[in-house]
Amino acid sequence: MTTRPRLTPAIADTRRAVRALLPSDGLVLVALSGGPDSLALAAATAFEAAGRAGAVIVDHGLQEGSAAVAALAAEQASLLGLDPVIVTTVTVGSAGGPEAAAREARYRALSEVAKAQGAAAVLLGHTLDDQAETVLLGLARGSGAASLQGMDAVSGIYRRPLLGIRRSTTVQACEDAGLTPWIDPHNSDPAYTRVRVRESVLPTLERELGPGIAEALARTAEQLREDSSALDHFAEEIVEELAEIAEAGISLPVSALASNPAALRQRLIRLAVQGEFHVSLSRAHTLEVARLVTDWHGQGPLDLPGLRVSREAGLIVFSRGD
Repeated sequence: MTTRPRLTPAIADTRRAVRALLPSDGLVLVALSGGPDSLALAAATAFEAAGRAGAVIVDHGLQEGSAAVAALAAEQASLLGLDPVIVTTVTVGSAGGPEAAAREARYRALSEVAKAQGAAAVLLGHTLDDQAETVLLGLARGSGAASLQGMDAVSGIYRRPLLGIRRSTTVQACEDAGLTPWIDPHNSDPAYTRVRVRESVLPTLERELGPGIAEALARTAEQLREDSSALDHFAEEIVEELAEIAEAGISLPVSALASNPAALRQRLIRLAVQGEFHVSLSRAHTLEVARLVTDWHGQGPLDLPGLRVSREAGLIVFSRGD
């Protein structure tokens, strides 16, 4: 039998955040690493979704003693009253670098467990600080609006209740609840870009520009998501009206593309290609296609990965490439 901790501001904040994103029914699984963010999330979820909350612990096998860390996290989950508690071990590849490979393996494992358990949602422990770091990394890479939107609070089966909660709050919530989180040594290793952003870049910005930088970056992401969602909605409606089946592909009228602003025009191009060929165009390739509309001087077809694009009789024609 567990002893309930006293209700402190940090515990109340995490519980309130979880309550706002819980599905109305069905099993809820917490992705638990044992760190302060996911442990505070697990404690709040155990309280708010008592009787229908479990945990998934993914052992990446990347550090010595990772099995022991996973076992400790599982023990903490059980003591919090979470059930089922599932530990799954994954093999991390090397494609895209260690961080990307570990993330890909983790999400694949979470998805498989959620499907097997019939879970309604998987809760992830990303905080406002994680969101700010994501936006800042996107700015540094020039990744465009899609990257600057950061992480969605709800994305398919995944939910991120703590995106409005600072990391310091999750640390405090664990302390207030008498929980001892595991501190991942990778989170202080400057070999990782995100760690340098967390330990050096953001503190420097706070020191030089004043407090509130993390919150400002998170607000920027939220505003961009709203704007992008509206533009995507308009583009989806327009492309359904404009797209016509062409020989071996699909076409869009030049006049309609030209009459729309660049943000919508480029979305129409990307949506048409994605919908017909299941190919995601890069920004550089999208702009090359757009030049067939806005800078036409008789140039020939574009050969893009998996795709050929040409301008014919007032149409931009997309067909499958070699």
